[in-house]
Amino acid sequence: MASIAQHSSNSERYFAALALAERRALHSFFDQHIIEDKRLGYFALDEGDYNALPAHLAARVVHTVQGAMSDEF
Repeated sequence: MASIAQHSSNSERYFAALALAERRALHSFFDQHIIEDKRLGYFALDEGDYNALPAHLAARVVHTVQGAMSDEF
């Protein structure tokens, strides 16, 4: 699920998306990506929403937070 941070400056949007991705990664098996968008700024995207991240999104990934859930036990 993509989540959009609603803030005024581009750097605020980035850090809001990063904070959201870090929180979501704690409870997910999937990586959380920060995507740059010309119109929206930055948003967090859960890799689990796609079988493989489409090329048009993969090209705009600026940061990835690894999913932190482990299914070893």
